[in-house]
Parts: sequence; structure tokens; C-alpha cells
Amino acid sequence: MQFLGGNSILYRMIRILPLVAVVSALAALDSSVTAAEAAPRKVILIAGKPSHPPLMHEFRAGSLLLQKCLADFPGIAVDVHDNGWVRDEAVFDDAAAVIIYADGGGGHPALQGDHLKTLQRLIARGVGFGCMHYGVEVPSGEGGDAFRKWIGGYYEHQYSCNPIWDASMEKYPEHPVARGVKPFRISDEWYFNIRFAGDISGNEAATVDGLKFTPIFVSSPSDDVRGGPYVYPKGPYDHIVANQGRAETMMWTVERPDGGRGFGFTGGHFHVNWGNDDFRKAVLNALVWVAKAEVPKGGVVSAVAEPQLYENLDPKGPLPKEVKEKIDGWKKGEEGAPGAGLSPRPSKFEQLVRARSRNQG
Repeated sequence: MQFLGGNSILYRMIRILPLVAVVSALAALDSSVTAAEAAPRKVILIAGKPSHPPLMHEFRAGSLLLQKCLADFPGIAVDVHDNGWVRDEAVFDDAAAVIIYADGGGGHPALQGDHLKTLQRLIARGVGFGCMHYGVEVPSGEGGDAFRKWIGGYYEHQYSCNPIWDASMEKYPEHPVARGVKPFRISDEWYFNIRFAGDISGNEAATVDGLKFTPIFVSSPSDDVRGGPYVYPKGPYDHIVANQGRAETMMWTVERPDGGRGFGFTGGHFHVNWGNDDFRKAVLNALVWVAKAEVPKGGVVSAVAEPQLYENLDPKGPLPKEVKEKIDGWKKGEEGAPGAGLSPRPSKFEQLVRARSRNQG
């Protein structure tokens, strides 16, 4: 047996070793790339502290419902954190997007302690950012300036307004967040006249200082809606009335110059609205899109049975008799059990909740 020489076994082994090393290295690299591609994009959904009467501002229950709807969506992992912030900011280390669904104003979670600086660091590395309902409101100044850059605008006290009204969403842009969303009409505390970047009206696509702005939900409030009362302050405001006939934007997206994405959504006051397939689909699409994942051609598909709307509610006092009886009936397996869709007309309780909201804000 030959061990040396140009055709020896040892010689051939020595020659093939570098090739084996290269192949092994490439295989390891391919494995690591595949693993990185397979890792889901983490969406941090921050739910605010309990507020308002039952079935309004149900931030935790709403967030958990959205998380459940995306539980089997490929490439996305939703982490819900309640009480207005995460317990350990280390969870932000691998976040693809951060969403705040909470009460805003001076008590906005983003404005407490050093949270604004934390968010700025995340934004700087291209993390997506979104805010929903009261979460789009911050005071003018540092918070407002940041929100105009990060999500394209913010609710400004006594510039924007917050009436409860039926908004009709009829046309949508060619945008991933609008995929599969059909026309619908729904009552909510739809904020409008948002203080957008560059003071644009917001009802048309625009590019401002490198920020690509796209309106998603656009509707025209009636003269009566503009004339008030609003939830708080009751108004009316002259500048809101003066814009009679103008279409207003209640949901929008932005693509930032740093490559990150953002969105604002002013609905979400009434918890039962998450039972509307198109209302919910648009927000689910936004959660996927803002994390830079691919939104399917038909949008995110999900199903919510009416009983699921009454899960994980904040302990804000007893539910009205009508709702309690309905829930007790589901538990007993009576007619109208899980799987029943929402009534096309508001129940007496839903009408009562909306009336109370107008009075309490």
C-alpha cells in the first residue's frame, strides 16, 4: 500500500482536507442563515393600565385577542406586556416592532421616566413603532415632535377632536396594511384632525422630510359630528367646524428615512369592535407590516367568536345584567353559544356603553 508519493492515500487526504473544511464552513454558514431567517420577528405589544368603564379601553384584553389571532402566523411572535410598560427592557433587544395601546396624554407610557429615550434608541436601529387609540395622544413639545417623526403624527389636545361617530371606510390605497380589508362602517371614538408631520391634512399620500405617509382609513364626518359634542372637551372647535366636508384620516402608515416603519390607529375605544373582521384585519395587517414581515395577498386571516370578546377583561366592576346572562348562557351551552357572530345592530348594552362614554370620556 502506498502512503507517500503523488498518488498515495496520505497525499490524497492532505489535498482533500481544505475542500472538506470549505464545504463544512459553507454548510455551517448556510445553517446559521437559515436559522436567522426562520427566527420570528418579535412584536412587543404594550397594553395600558385599566381605565374607563367595562368594555371600553380594554387594552389588555384587546392586546391578548390580537396576540391570539397571530399565534399561528408564520414569522411573527407577539409578546404582550400589561400595565403600561415592560418589566425588563431587555425584551426590547431583539424586538422588530413596539406597539402601544394605552391611555395617552401626560400619562402616556412613552413619556414616563426614560421611556422616550429607550424608544429613540429602538427607532434609531430601525425598529417599527405604532400607537393605537388614546395611545396616539401626547402633549405637544418633545413627545409630539417625536411622534411626528416616528409614526407621522399625534393627537393634539384642542387641535384634534374625539367624537363618537359612525365612520364609513369605503376605499383603500394599494398598501399591505389594506390587503383583504373590505368596506365597512362602525361606531367608535374615531379621533381626527391629527397633527400630522409637516401639518399636512393627512387625507392623501405624501412625503414629508423623507417620511413616506399613506392614509389607510379615511372617512368624512358629517357636519353634526364636527359640531360636537366631542367626548372631551365637548367643543365644538371653530377650526373643526370650518373644515366641513373634508375627509379625515383615522389610520395611517409611515416609512421612515431610517428604514423603519410606523403606524397610527385612532379606533379601539369600544372593545366589541374587535369582533368586526375588517376592523381587526387592518390592525393585524399593520402589526405584521410594521415588523417588516410579509402581509399575505388577502391580508391576515383570523376568526373571533363573540364569547372571546369577553375574555381577559380588566376587573372594572360587574358587567351589566344583559352581558352576564349572555356569558352564563354560553357556559351552559345554550343557544347563542361560541361561534355566534356579532349582531349587526348594537345591543342595548352596547348602546348604553356608548352613551356613557360620551358623558365620561
